Amino acid sequence: MARRQGARNAEGKSTREQILDVAERRFAERGFRGVSVREIAAEAGLKNQASLYHYFRNKRALYEAVLSRGVSALVELVAGGAPPAKPTINYREIVEETIDRLVDYLLEHPHLPRLIQRAGMDDVPLFRHTLVRLLRPLFQQGLGVLAVAGVPWRREELPHLAAGIYHLVFGYFANTELLSLVSQSEWLDPRAIARQRKFLKAAIGELLGFRALSGLRVLSVVPTARVGNE
Repeated sequence: MARRQGARNAEGKSTREQILDVAERRFAERGFRGVSVREIAAEAGLKNQASLYHYFRNKRALYEAVLSRGVSALVELVAGGAPPAKPTINYREIVEETIDRLVDYLLEHPHLPRLIQRAGMDDVPLFRHTLVRLLRPLFQQGLGVLAVAGVPWRREELPHLAAGIYHLVFGYFANTELLSLVSQSEWLDPRAIARQRKFLKAAIGELLGFRALSGLRVLSVVPTARVGNE
């Protein structure tokens, strides 16, 4: 069935995009089984459930479209972090610009990291082939960038490096609700995001061998020695 765009809302989003945004949030919150098409259609402002099927063949097609939209954009963003062909270009600047673009995209789609996390935990039995088809290119793209970046890690360690960087970036957004709860502060406000950008650039720079942590304040967490018989 051909994809229909439909009318656009006040933000300039097509009906299809509105449906994808709602589905991304709901699937991230409750997984594939926990959300009904009727619920998504109503929140997207459609007249009824049947209206949604003008844009997506069924619930499974909608779920796959949500994942595909988010992951495809991430693959392109990660590809932008590859080392430049010209050695005169500052690779550290490219990495930091890529981090900024990733954070900007995840601010626009803050539910995507949790959606991917939930898909990997709850929805693998239903979507094993889809998850492999969509997520393997993201993983391979990341490995490819690291392999040609001259990082101080052996080749067999690169998958672990890639996984660590993934969790640094995506783990923050996947767990903001929990982090906000336990810290009693808002982890998506502009000041928190600015601090997270700085941290990501420093931490990932250190992992890639840029020694970026020299400009980051690090607090000691070593406990002081106990005095007396406490």
